[in-house]
Amino acid sequence: MKRVLDLSFRYKIPLWGSVLIVTTTLVVSGSLMLRAYEDFSADLLVSSTNLSHRLADVLYLPLLEDDVWQAFGIINAPLVDSNIKEVLVPKTIFVLDNKLRVFVSTRPKAIPIQASIEQLPPEYAVLAKRISSSQNTNAKSFNMQDENNIFVAAPIVNEGRRYGTLVVIHSKDVLVPRFLGIAQRGGMVGLLVLALLLPINWYWGQRLSRPLIMIAEWMKEIGQGPAHDPQLHIYAYDDEVGQLFTAYRRRLQEQDAKEALEQQIIHSERLAAVGRLAAGVAHEINNPLGGMLTAIDTLKSHGKNGNREFDIRTAKTISLIERGLSQIKETVGALLVESRIKSRDLDPQDFEDIRSLVIHQAQKKGINFDWGSSIAKPLPLQANPVRQLLINLLLNAIQAAQHKGMVGCYIDATGDELLLSVENDGKQITAEQAAHLYEPFSPMTENGHGLGLWVTYQIVQQLGGHINLDRNSDRMRFFVTLPFGESASA
Repeated sequence: MKRVLDLSFRYKIPLWGSVLIVTTTLVVSGSLMLRAYEDFSADLLVSSTNLSHRLADVLYLPLLEDDVWQAFGIINAPLVDSNIKEVLVPKTIFVLDNKLRVFVSTRPKAIPIQASIEQLPPEYAVLAKRISSSQNTNAKSFNMQDENNIFVAAPIVNEGRRYGTLVVIHSKDVLVPRFLGIAQRGGMVGLLVLALLLPINWYWGQRLSRPLIMIAEWMKEIGQGPAHDPQLHIYAYDDEVGQLFTAYRRRLQEQDAKEALEQQIIHSERLAAVGRLAAGVAHEINNPLGGMLTAIDTLKSHGKNGNREFDIRTAKTISLIERGLSQIKETVGALLVESRIKSRDLDPQDFEDIRSLVIHQAQKKGINFDWGSSIAKPLPLQANPVRQLLINLLLNAIQAAQHKGMVGCYIDATGDELLLSVENDGKQITAEQAAHLYEPFSPMTENGHGLGLWVTYQIVQQLGGHINLDRNSDRMRFFVTLPFGESASA
């Protein structure tokens, strides 16, 4: 089972935000309700104190005249006054004389007249002790409370003479309805706040966690196949998350460049190894092959015996063997392209010669041969290698083109490079075939032995150029760039 801290950010951010919002709402609501309760208690105490002072100011005369009914009418008036809110109506009001006996009470049964303060119910014991300790004319009103009641006592004084004490009692139960009302309103407000903030919190939590989750998922895919390229519209801000996207994009570019470089190195090393092997084999075969051709030439020259003509069947067989060995020698010679022989500069006429050499092959297949050359002056490139690689590309294009299809050759030059483009409308090759395109005797080669493109690649490498294949259209296009070097005749 996952711990909370191990959850995904898509859950963790909204959850922590929700906990914070709920906790804050409860704390604020609770604080406001407690403050409201305290304010109401203070208002009740102030109201009771004011009431006790007003009543005390008029009670001295009934006490002086010992008029109980007048005193009762005075203290009972607040309990029946319709202008006083119900929650502020006192529970009990009574008057003590100077001997601390009950002079009058709004609840005669609970607090009987002429009862001593010590005879009052136990809940008034603290009040009795406090009143007993404040028996002097200078005593001011005071308030106190126990678990159930709030007491306010005010001395009844006139012209410096004390006649007794007025006691106003409020039950704390009157605070409960007010508090419940406040709590209900506070709860409704809290629920409205939660209903507003929680969806916003989940929305922003998901919005904030989404780019982090995407980056985490994409990071897992690096090195395991094609990686996602994050677009700028996904997160177009320059904060820490945006900087993370930028770093990931840079890491992806570096990874792609590294993989491309590794593939290029592997491809170059493979071709170099194959080339070295092919050249070594060619050298080993070429020596005995030359001797065999020399022996056949000698046999043809001295094959007659006296006046008897050389046997016709033997001559035909020797001729057949000679042609086969010559073809083998040409094939082996194609593997020795690493030998660099200086030749003359490349001339515009060389391209016309190439066109004349391959046009017949194109016509035999009914191919529409499109030719375009802008070369009008000699170029500082060796003519023989360039002629060979262009002939190889054109012959391969003619072979790959459809019957009555199309082959195009376009030649141009910039300030320091020769540009060659050869295309055909033949069958597209697969990515696997393209990976082994320049290897000799490759199993990917459907026709021939594949030496033409391998020789072409070797020539391009020797001349310091580049060759690329475009498979992204309806035609196969080879692009070759060859940098100009020193003049061959220099």
